[in-house]
Order: sequence, then C-alpha cells, then structure tokens
Amino acid sequence: MPELPEVETVRRGLTPAMEGAVIARADVNRPDLRWPLPVDMATRLSGKTVLSLRRRSKYILADLSSGETLLIHLGMSGRMTVSGDPLGAFHHDHPAPAKHDHVVFHMANGARITFNDPRRFGAMDLISTPKADTHPLLAKLGPEPLGNQFDESYLADALSGRNTPIKSALLDQRIVAGLGNIYVCEALYRARISPKRRARNLSRARAAALVPIIRDVLRDAIEAGGSSLRDFRQADGELGYFQHSFDVYDREGDPCRTPGCTGTITRIVQSGRSSFYCTLCQR
Repeated sequence: MPELPEVETVRRGLTPAMEGAVIARADVNRPDLRWPLPVDMATRLSGKTVLSLRRRSKYILADLSSGETLLIHLGMSGRMTVSGDPLGAFHHDHPAPAKHDHVVFHMANGARITFNDPRRFGAMDLISTPKADTHPLLAKLGPEPLGNQFDESYLADALSGRNTPIKSALLDQRIVAGLGNIYVCEALYRARISPKRRARNLSRARAAALVPIIRDVLRDAIEAGGSSLRDFRQADGELGYFQHSFDVYDREGDPCRTPGCTGTITRIVQSGRSSFYCTLCQR
C-alpha cells in the first residue's frame, strides 16, 4: 500500500494539471470501490474548480469551489495518472480506456486524470470542506511527520509509557500520520534502534533523535519519487526509485551496510508485518 512519500509524489504530479483547473466532466464508471462512491458523484464534481490539492497522511484531498472536498485513497493497487498536454506541462497522449479505469476527470485545460484500481481497495468520498478534519478516516490521525507539530518533545511524550514495540508504535496512525512499514524499517535502521525494543524503554534522547531521522527518510523517498515494489506509479506513469536505496527493507540475508558491521539483515514478523533490521547494529 502506498505510504506517505508515494502519496505525496502523486499529489505533486497531479498539482499542475488539477490545482486551479476546472473539472469539465467526471466519469464515474462503477458504483463503488472499497466502499460505495458518493451519491451523484459525477454531477457534484463536474464544472467545479479544484482550489487546492493537499495531502493528509496517506490521503489526497482536493478542495473544490462547491465547498466540498474530494477525499482520495489509492488503496493497494490504485493509480492516478495524467495524460494530455495543458500549457505544455504534459506530453502523454490520452490512452485508450482500460478495464479498471473507475473514475476519470476530464479537465477543462485538456488534461485527463484517470483513477485505475484493479483490486478496488481504493476509496473516494465527498465531504464538506470545513468539516473535512472530522471525517472518520481523518479524525483520529496524529500529526504529520513533516509538520511543525511533530517535534522531539511530542514524540518522546507519545512513546513514554507505551509497552508496544517501537515499530508498532510508529505505525500507529494516532501517534504519527502517514508512516508505513517500509519507512519505519528504514528510519529505525538509521537510528540504530531494534524494531523489537519496547517504546517505553527508549530514552527521551533516542526518541527525540528519531524525529529528524524520520523526516530525512521521508524527504529522501519523496525526492526519489517514492518506492515501486508492485503497483505504485507516479502520476506520469514512471516508477519510483527509492527501493534502490533501501538499507534494510526487503534485504533479508544481505550484508549490513553500516561500515565495519559484520551483521546480516534479518526479517521477523511483527503484528503480521515483516520487519527488517540488523541484529548487531540495532539495539
């Protein structure tokens, strides 16, 4: 499932085609994705201007001139790709309709944005913009890891007293929004913290030191266009490249990359998810 860097990469790719542009027509080709799509979705989108395109956690939010916000979640296999050539920004001809093109946005500037989702685990909803933060999918999210509210004191306090492994704590969206399995593994490696260590046993200094490391990992991944392991593509259809920079994720049995370390990368399962780490470097 796309994590924060992948969703942010898609948002940035969509912005030139969508932000400030009018949705001339929206085609909604089925009644549901993971859940039922909003009533009269095509009518409520058509003719509306996209005032801003933002991200909250792993969700893309398009604020519309109607006072509603379109919430988009890519799910396991969802892609949003741009075609057309508005203002010379895009150079991809409109492709022929595909089997799993479930929602298509025909922009007045000539761009076309297609939401394709073979597994249909994605989701879309239309909500009142002033009440967007109270939506059930957004209401309980913690601070953004790249935002000002996520600082050293906050994380140290949030982890204090928690008896769960640090890996599980960082995946808890109520503590920090948008982090997923890949980037937590990478951040814990850079911090030299074992994913098995209990959050409450982490000193405040080590907890605080995680904040800039998490931010650096996310920024590096965004700069590389995210990670493409299975289905993820950028808005222009290109792959992300951060998977070529993984230090531990999906490297079971490979040598540790820490200079001087003789360890190998180990995989364990925590709460049904694979954790990759070096047993020598990470304590």
